[in-house]
Amino acid sequence: MTFSIVARDGDAWGVVVASKFLSAGAVVPQVEMGVGAVATQAMARVAYRGELLAALARGESAQAALDAAVAADAGRGDRQVGVVGDGGAASWTGPGCMPWAGGRTGEGVSSAYAIQGNILVGPEVVEEMERAWLASAGDPLDARLLAALLAGDAAGGDARGRQSAAILAYEPGTGYDRCGVLADLRVDDHPDAPAELARIHSLHTLYFGAPEGVAPLEGELREEVTGLLVQVRARSADAAESVEATLEWWMGEVNLETRHALVGSTPACSRSCGGRRLSAARASARSRRGRRCGSTRRRRVRR
Repeated sequence: MTFSIVARDGDAWGVVVASKFLSAGAVVPQVEMGVGAVATQAMARVAYRGELLAALARGESAQAALDAAVAADAGRGDRQVGVVGDGGAASWTGPGCMPWAGGRTGEGVSSAYAIQGNILVGPEVVEEMERAWLASAGDPLDARLLAALLAGDAAGGDARGRQSAAILAYEPGTGYDRCGVLADLRVDDHPDAPAELARIHSLHTLYFGAPEGVAPLEGELREEVTGLLVQVRARSADAAESVEATLEWWMGEVNLETRHALVGSTPACSRSCGGRRLSAARASARSRRGRRCGSTRRRRVRR
């Protein structure tokens, strides 16, 4: 009734899952940065999450930790679980899991993954998930996980349909206030949960992602940003206050403070899309007082 991928890529760890089950994200995943990640599903035993992470923290390999946890569980025949640690990846599918059920694991130089699913349309679901994971090498972990999930969904996913999806991923220095939460998003009940998770994830990346495409705030770019700040009626967008100060105020108002950037010690902005996104703010500026979080669309402006 569920398909998931548990993975590590460098210092990043995460799980993504989808299911014809209410709030799969409340049951399936658990991640501990620097230790490991676990997905428990089918007739899920939630205690596996803590047990496996504790074993990984003690230095056990993923396979040894999983073997011990499964051996001690009288209900193991109906369980499915994937685990990744510093010592590789492992997956278990009990013989009592409803068909199609199975999984795949793999390891790279600094990465590992465990893909598993049950009540799937067929093995092509995990095959396509693996293919998407391998093809996305070099992308951020959350993007890789989501690509794998969407590939599995496109291949047919859960044979009963769609209901919920979730992603949980950690990486040092990422997320809001650089707290290490790369992504922690859930869609608990939606007719197209994987696509809805992808939509929310795109917003999460906009608001909480790191600066990208950064260029110094000078020359033509500075003139463009100055004019656009005036158009959206940002506070003090005039000679009385610097462009940098006004831009920073605007970024805080529309919740883009995580997008701040510096080139050396000089304020910077996105030459590739900052101006375009700021210009899009004009239409939404009228409504942002009542809908602060929903008022920005895709304005990737940095300072």
